[in-house]
Amino acid sequence: MSSFDSIQGVADALLFEGYVLYPYRASNSKNQVRWQFGVLMPPGYADPSERTWSQTECLLDGGAAELTVRIRFLQAQRRDVLNASGVEVDSLQTEDASYVPWDEAVEQHVDLTVNLDELPCERTFEVAGGTELEAAGNGFLRRTRETLSGGLSLSAETLPGPYGVVRLRLHLQNTSSADAGSTAAGRPEAVRSSALRHALIAHHLLVAVAGARFISLLEPPEWATGYVAACENVGIFPVLAGDLLLSSPIILYDHPEIAAESQGDLFDATEIDEILSLRTMTLTEAEKREVRGTDPRAAAMLERVDSMPQEILDRLHGTVRYLRKVTAPEPAPSDAPWWDPGNDATVDPESDTVVVGGVAVGNGVRVRLRPGVRRADAQDMFLADRIGTVVAVLSDVDGETHLAVALDGEEGEVQRSHGRYLYFSPDEIEPLVGAG
Repeated sequence: MSSFDSIQGVADALLFEGYVLYPYRASNSKNQVRWQFGVLMPPGYADPSERTWSQTECLLDGGAAELTVRIRFLQAQRRDVLNASGVEVDSLQTEDASYVPWDEAVEQHVDLTVNLDELPCERTFEVAGGTELEAAGNGFLRRTRETLSGGLSLSAETLPGPYGVVRLRLHLQNTSSADAGSTAAGRPEAVRSSALRHALIAHHLLVAVAGARFISLLEPPEWATGYVAACENVGIFPVLAGDLLLSSPIILYDHPEIAAESQGDLFDATEIDEILSLRTMTLTEAEKREVRGTDPRAAAMLERVDSMPQEILDRLHGTVRYLRKVTAPEPAPSDAPWWDPGNDATVDPESDTVVVGGVAVGNGVRVRLRPGVRRADAQDMFLADRIGTVVAVLSDVDGETHLAVALDGEEGEVQRSHGRYLYFSPDEIEPLVGAG
């Protein structure tokens, strides 16, 4: 078992952030301009807005230490589509997929171990290129990778003061072919696409230490704030991940985790899993054929969404944590998940009430909607004066009360059948006392 296994899920999310976006087809315009995070271009790429190097500086508290560093990145892989004669074509149809030319990517990592007393030092690495041919239907897929090379320079400095703190610097450089992606000629988008095949894409660093501990740069002890202010991080920033350090091109908090509700990667920042899953389910069969042909990861995502059980999809709709202080709360049932109302015996959304205008409002009470008291959402304003029936009384994590309402008529029947209601605060409804 690797020391980095505990953070693998988060690291993979970084690696594939923005890899392919809804509607997950290679032909879609948003998937023509990709890989915006953590890209280290080759030195020959003359665009100052994209770096060829990154720098991580962090703090170590402790004596002699052994460092294990894992450099992770994607290597671009050009996929061309060939017919049965080996001639490049615009598309290739198979039984269940439609393939077009596309830039895939291969996961790569480089591991190295070094003692602090060996620093400063530099470690170089190379990732081989090559060409592979895969039969697909009545044609072939040809995948081509360029050779990549890079170097990691490590240095350590014991900082002044009584604490024995060490500032560790990791400087990562892409040293791939100097003329790769030259901007001397060609359209800018074509030049960048070419340069990306020589780039370290979505790069990040995982660092483990034996014999010392990392100090948080986000929430340091007071005595370390001066040391933290002097750290210089470029293009990447380190956060704590358990006992490890994760230096990421995407800003994270210390100890990041994948949400328990997430059933798999949808490749989209702060993913809205329910919406993306439902939208993916609505793709036509022709569109799904193209998704399968876009990339193996896109194909796996589509299969996962299409086979998602209803109970898992229901969990994606949202979570409500019931927070009410009681003197002696009953222990939560051991088999109840955290989002289940059974975790708090003091609440019952279907029987709880809230007093509005002297009327106890709860499940089954008809109300007139008066949105806009505390919010000015245009969608809510369309519901002004509509009549509905309260379904549940809910509390959020801030202790605020919300009423789940189903509209009267066919709209409400649809809302009830899907369990997806409209939500209002008590001051946004008017009880219809005695209305039948």
